[in-house]
Amino acid sequence: MKKTVYISILFGLFALLSFSVFHEEEERQPRFTIMGVGDSITEGGDYFTCYLFPLWEKLFTAGYTFDFIGPRESKCRIGTLKHGGFSGKTVEFLDAKIDSLYRLYPADIVLLHAGHNHFVEEKPVDGMIAAYRSIIRKIQAINPKAYILLAQVIPSGKLPKYAYIPELNRRIAELVGELHDERVLLVDQATGFDWKTCTVADKVHPNKAGGERMAAVWMEALQRILLPPETAFAPEIIPYKAVEGGDSLTLHLFRPQQVAKGEKRPAIVYFFGGGWQLGTPIQFYRECAHYASKGLVAVSVDYRIGYLHHSTAFDSLADAQDAIRWLRAHADAYGIDPDKIAVAGASAGGHLAASLGTIGSDERVSADYKPNLLVLYYPVVDIGPGGYGSPELQQRYREISPLHNVDGSTPPALFLVGTKDPIVPVRTAEAFRDTMQRHGVDCELHLFEGAGHPIFLYREPLTENASKMQQLTDAFLQKNGFMPAE
Repeated sequence: MKKTVYISILFGLFALLSFSVFHEEEERQPRFTIMGVGDSITEGGDYFTCYLFPLWEKLFTAGYTFDFIGPRESKCRIGTLKHGGFSGKTVEFLDAKIDSLYRLYPADIVLLHAGHNHFVEEKPVDGMIAAYRSIIRKIQAINPKAYILLAQVIPSGKLPKYAYIPELNRRIAELVGELHDERVLLVDQATGFDWKTCTVADKVHPNKAGGERMAAVWMEALQRILLPPETAFAPEIIPYKAVEGGDSLTLHLFRPQQVAKGEKRPAIVYFFGGGWQLGTPIQFYRECAHYASKGLVAVSVDYRIGYLHHSTAFDSLADAQDAIRWLRAHADAYGIDPDKIAVAGASAGGHLAASLGTIGSDERVSADYKPNLLVLYYPVVDIGPGGYGSPELQQRYREISPLHNVDGSTPPALFLVGTKDPIVPVRTAEAFRDTMQRHGVDCELHLFEGAGHPIFLYREPLTENASKMQQLTDAFLQKNGFMPAE
């Protein structure tokens, strides 16, 4: 009898433990997929802003892991984002296409915003509501667990063409109410969207403010159905430099906790990759949060890129220099030890980091932007003859090629690169290491067997290589007194 009781108790405890583990797992949002479906307002264009990238920013910053999917791609500062937006097309067109489209891209969440591209004279609302109903039915037939966020469409000043939109939005709300389906949500994109301030000159397509507003409304709706993420990011966004056009470049700063008043901590400053043309400081939010938790001040730098500013690598380097100058000038305000600043970066960002440690100073005179440590992830270090870079860069390689500017004042470096990197060959990494060592400077080189460029993709599920890179970086910072050994 006692044995039976003990077994029952043990089984009960195991069941309770198992439940709590699974329950805990269920409390965090797993990776999910989103497809924006609609017309040009979803697809975006050269002269206006769509909501896709600002929504991507909000989701990533909130700590979610996700993928935008769909048959089409739109350009943005991180390259492209996938979607199901079709410029110039109607909701009836989407209805005719959605069955085959959704079978190929069965997103967990569909964001449906479509209502333009008709004329008021057509009296189109009845047909559009029928098309919405059909789209919902077809998606649910393929994936009953899908969430469909159906938007009341943004208003337009292009009248009388779009005079039917108020009636359409009223009928969309009625449709969602009639369905009584917790997986079909009404999203009010209309209220508060003022076409006078939120659209470009055509009075239809969103400007930057309009795209941001749409993204904020989508985000609010998504947070009603998503579980909490594993980790949310909350950097301080600090302007450090004004640039042409009235924009400000910013530092995304993560502070450590429990710092005594007046205490100075080492800092690590990241520069994103993207060929000096693309990229976002968000690339290094994970790393910044990690090092802030280890007691460092961690910063991810925004700098000029070709996609946004029609700038060059020289402009990007000038911004990187100014970022370090700004941090040193404001070190007291942010608890930074100005003599313990490590710079880090990937690809073109690795070039900027390496350049800060090599270019514009020598053993006699140190530039005010020179860091104290280099953390280089597959960095572009050779822009000389036979190296990487445009003809314009190579003509001026002495001004911008780290390999050709190493001297005894260059800070110690960690260099991580894949053995199959087509942009930074192993021989280039070895030449940089050997040049450093000839000048008496420590350079750790670690090769990632079979890895290309980049070693891992920060927008996709993280790999073992990502963990290995962090471990090597931790050890390098510890070795150089930037982080206590654990």
